[in-house]
Amino acid sequence: MRRVALAVVAALVVLSVVPATATAAACEPVDWGSGLKTVVNGSGGTVTDIRSGQHECFDRLVIDTHLAGGGYYVRYTDEVTHVGSGEPVPLRGGAKLFVMAYSPSYDENFDPTYTPADPAEVVDVTGYRTFRQVAWAGSWEGTTDLGLGVRAQLPFRVFTLPDRIVVDVAHQW
Repeated sequence: MRRVALAVVAALVVLSVVPATATAAACEPVDWGSGLKTVVNGSGGTVTDIRSGQHECFDRLVIDTHLAGGGYYVRYTDEVTHVGSGEPVPLRGGAKLFVMAYSPSYDENFDPTYTPADPAEVVDVTGYRTFRQVAWAGSWEGTTDLGLGVRAQLPFRVFTLPDRIVVDVAHQW
């Protein structure tokens, strides 16, 4: 009877550890890194929306555009600055990502296609594990610039999907 009880306890221990191990392995950003990510494809159209989401392994920033194939330039920096003035963009968090989309937030007549309601809080990231703040840095000369305040300098990836640019920042190394 004692052996059966020990076997049951051992099985329960194994079962409780396996999902955590599988989840941790699935969340390892093996090839993301924290260096510069850039693709210059020309314009991906104009910015139409900026939004964010939380995932099990990362926080996500999405820049919606009306054309596919937009380019981007994303890197960690000591300071994100407003286009034109060069004034610092205040950002919360232990690290700052400069996010540039090669898509303006205005059309060919310079009419806005996207204007944040609150430039200091472009999207609400309250309660996110990694994101601390998304701030507007401006749109000028065919680009839209954002400051992304994150908890720490963590691995990130950037890629495009039809009509959007996606920035994922991992919750851990």
